[in-house]
Amino acid sequence: METLKIGRVIMTWLSGGVTNLDGGAMFGVVPKPLWSKKYPPNEKNQIELPTDPILIQMDGKNILLEAGLGKGKLTQKQLRNFGVTAESEVENSLEKLGLAAEDIDYVLMTHLHNDHVGGLTKLENGIYKSTFPNAKIITSSIEWDEMRNPNIRSKSTYWKENWEAIQTQVIPFDEKWNLGAISMFHTGGHSNGHSILLIEDQGEMAIHMADLMPTHAHRNPLWVMAYDDYPMDSIAAKEKWGKYVLDKDVWHTFYHDAFYRAVKWDNDGQVLDSIRRGK
Repeated sequence: METLKIGRVIMTWLSGGVTNLDGGAMFGVVPKPLWSKKYPPNEKNQIELPTDPILIQMDGKNILLEAGLGKGKLTQKQLRNFGVTAESEVENSLEKLGLAAEDIDYVLMTHLHNDHVGGLTKLENGIYKSTFPNAKIITSSIEWDEMRNPNIRSKSTYWKENWEAIQTQVIPFDEKWNLGAISMFHTGGHSNGHSILLIEDQGEMAIHMADLMPTHAHRNPLWVMAYDDYPMDSIAAKEKWGKYVLDKDVWHTFYHDAFYRAVKWDNDGQVLDSIRRGK
C-alpha cells in the first residue's frame, strides 16, 4: 500500500475496487487523439478507474477519504455496465494495517455517487448495515439532500441501499468543514454538492480535487467529464483552486487514477515528483 506524509499526517491508499468506464465520457468534449495520449483506453474504449479510498491518520484519529465501490452489492448487469474487474477489499486493507472497520472515526465523502459511497454499507443476511458503525460521515448538505431526493438524472447513482443504513451517522456541512489539518470545501461541478479536501500541516500541503480532477490527465481546467452535472462550475472550481495552489509545493492526490496516487506539478504542468500506483 502506497503512503504519503503531509507534515504529521499519514495518507495510505486502500483497495476499494476497480471500474472501467468509457474514455469519451470521462473526457467529455476533449478529442480522443488528445486524451488517449495521456490515459490510454482498452479495445472497448474504456479506461481503468480504481475506486481506492485513502486512510488518513492524524492526531490519533483514523479517517477515511471516500468509501470504495463496495462488495457483493451490484448485480451482474451492473458489474458489466460499470466494467468492474475488482470489488472492494477495504476491510482487508485495514486489517493489514492492524485496524478494523470499527476503528474508523470519520468518513469524508466528497460526494455520494455509487462508486464513492458503495462501501459505506454492506449486505448481511439480506439487510444493509453500516460498514463503519462508529464513524461520523461528513458530506455537504446539498449532496446529502440530493442523495435522499435524487432528480431524474441523479437517481441512477444515488441509491437508497447506500444511505438508509447510515443516515444517523451523517453530519452535513454547508460551505466548509474543518478537523485539525483537514478542510473540506463545497465546490459543486461534478455534482451539485461535490466537495474537495485540503490538508495543510507543518508547511506541507495536499489537495484532493476528487472528481473535478479524477486522474492526472484531467489537470487542464477545460478537461471535464460528460458525467459532470454542472461542467462550467467544474471548470470554475478547477481554475479557482489551481490558482490557490499555484507556486505552492503541493501534492495532488487521486481516488480514481490507475497510474498515480499523487503528483506534484510545476507551474508549466511538468511532473516534479510522483507516487506511482502499484498494480
